[in-house]
Amino acid sequence: MNTIENGGILGTTANSGNYTTKKSALSKDDFLKLLITELKFQNPLEPLESKEYIAQLATFSTLEQLQNLNEQISTMSAISLIGKNAKAADEKGYVSGVVKGVSFAQGELKLILGDEGRLVSLKDVFEIS
Repeated sequence: MNTIENGGILGTTANSGNYTTKKSALSKDDFLKLLITELKFQNPLEPLESKEYIAQLATFSTLEQLQNLNEQISTMSAISLIGKNAKAADEKGYVSGVVKGVSFAQGELKLILGDEGRLVSLKDVFEIS
């Protein structure tokens, strides 16, 4: 049985059904806000050196590319679940069924479960078999 945490398949393990969602990384919007604040409050007598600014822009570019890569990996992971049995927990309780497809709805990946086509967020899936 495969276990999914934070949108990725971790391997063959048993799962107790308890899971948490963590948001530990800054988003690109957070990074831009920090950069703008830094530029706004910099000392006019000692402005940010161009090499520091370029390094921060390179960091931002790398961050954006990593986020795009993470989205692509999540999409591929979700697609690989088609045809497998999935169990998930949502506000209505537990749901299970065969993954019929993948949808990108309301800004997140969702699995289409069972013949009734119930949409389940990928982050709510706790068991794949």
